[in-house]
Amino acid sequence: MNITLSIIYLIATVTFVIGLKLLGHPETAKKGNLIAASGMGLAILGTIFLHELEVPGFVYILIGSAILIGAIIGWIISVKVAMTKMPELVSLFNGFGGASAALIGIVEFGSNVGNTTQIITIIAAIIIGSITFSGSMIAWAKLNGTMWKDIRLPKYNLINNAFFFGLLVFGAYIVWSNIDNSYIIYLLLLAALVYGILFVIPIGGADMPVVISLLNSLTGIAAAITGVLYGNMVMLVGGILVGSAGLILTFAMCVAMNRSLGNVIFGAFGGEEAATAGDRKVGGTVKKTTASDAAVLMNYADKVVIVPGYGLAVAQAQHVIHELEELLTKKGVEVSYAIHPVAGRMPGHMNVLLAESNVDYDKLIDMDDINPQFKNTDVVLVVGANDVVNPAAHNDPASPIYGMPILDVENAKSIIINKRSMNPGYAGIDNELFFNQKTSMLFGDAKAMINELLAELKNM
Repeated sequence: MNITLSIIYLIATVTFVIGLKLLGHPETAKKGNLIAASGMGLAILGTIFLHELEVPGFVYILIGSAILIGAIIGWIISVKVAMTKMPELVSLFNGFGGASAALIGIVEFGSNVGNTTQIITIIAAIIIGSITFSGSMIAWAKLNGTMWKDIRLPKYNLINNAFFFGLLVFGAYIVWSNIDNSYIIYLLLLAALVYGILFVIPIGGADMPVVISLLNSLTGIAAAITGVLYGNMVMLVGGILVGSAGLILTFAMCVAMNRSLGNVIFGAFGGEEAATAGDRKVGGTVKKTTASDAAVLMNYADKVVIVPGYGLAVAQAQHVIHELEELLTKKGVEVSYAIHPVAGRMPGHMNVLLAESNVDYDKLIDMDDINPQFKNTDVVLVVGANDVVNPAAHNDPASPIYGMPILDVENAKSIIINKRSMNPGYAGIDNELFFNQKTSMLFGDAKAMINELLAELKNM
């Protein structure tokens, strides 16, 4: 590798680290994304034009065409995708990254037979990349509603573990035997794809944010493996950064749900347990309210906390909720947002959603910091959130979410919950908070109801 290309790779690596650091804050996330993307673009151009191989001219045309087509598709997707579809988009990106690693492994297998170190790397890339691809496609189908039911085979833990062990043994056999046979590598590819499907299909909906984070980490690991294969420091460092960040986030999400990673993968949260729990109905009286009554309550409050959930994203109500916050603030009401780590359909979903509507980041308060404040809060407005405010996590040992840290909104003086209906959340269980004496249910589309609140407040 020439010295110029080495310097370019070093610069690109530095931009990745800087970009990742800036992504940790909504106010600098866009800048961080652009810096990291610029570094990747520089690395790609350097690889194309500063390599030491003899390449026919038409190859450059093919590479340029692929980059152009990919850029156009990416631009169209980024412009048109709705915030509610971001989790699905992340799943697709994860899958494509894994597919790339698997394809690289397939292409490089034949020319590396006999080189044990390289073959081990190739087999790892194929297995991890294929699992990531098929698993991410199933995650996409679940999040998109295409696959609405969790599929749980009899003794699925035993089947999955046996299949995974067999996959490892098969890969080890290929390495040990030095077989130069394209059919056997395609059989390994197929087996890994099947395991990726078996891995994700039984996992319940409430655990999907953790699964997305885990699959994202696997994509990074697959990229790092291909970096080892080609001796490419940019791919190696970039993959390590994505893989390690994904793992850190995965474990952080597990802590937020008070569950181990193994329990997420094998525990059926949102699956059979939720279905069983759903048979136990929570008794009590539901008190309905109107936008007018809710507006009066909020208008004379000193402190209001807004709890956003997936329903807010579905209704595209992030902009009107910001208008409501600004109007209340002008009236002298202290307003903040309570953010649960697993609210929405992916890690950080609510933060990104509210940042899109220019909500002041200082008003977004994490669960651990906001919970002590609820007892001094006059009104909590829950918009589209469900499981993350369900007191069953504290009160019902038989509940599948028991032990999961939640937002303690039941401690507030008054609670207004905006939902379309009484349907359960992603975990599939009734919410005790709906029947709390301090709770008033404001039924209707989030955007429409908040607009009504705005109209009422403006007339006060």
